Amino acid sequence: MTAEPLHTTRDDPAEILRALPAKWHEQFMSEYHAALDAAHEVWRFKQLREVLHRWRLHAIAVSNPDFDRAEQDVRDGRREGFVSMDDAFPGWAARQ
Repeated sequence: MTAEPLHTTRDDPAEILRALPAKWHEQFMSEYHAALDAAHEVWRFKQLREVLHRWRLHAIAVSNPDFDRAEQDVRDGRREGFVSMDDAFPGWAARQ
């Protein structure tokens, strides 16, 4: 059995910050610091990893040039071209 790293560079907070548009920096840093402080309790370390993973995915989404337009389309009720979570992942609603 091969050991796996505890922390991969893809969830590196510096890389996440670099990928995020500037308007998200303050919120990311706030959530990151809160999770980092909480991680002093060993049983809460997983929370830090989850925050970093969630923000990495968020950075991927919001750095897409079409993200702002798509977000506005949803806010305006224009949902054509979008797929529901249940259609994309059958049984999604049951997991919630």
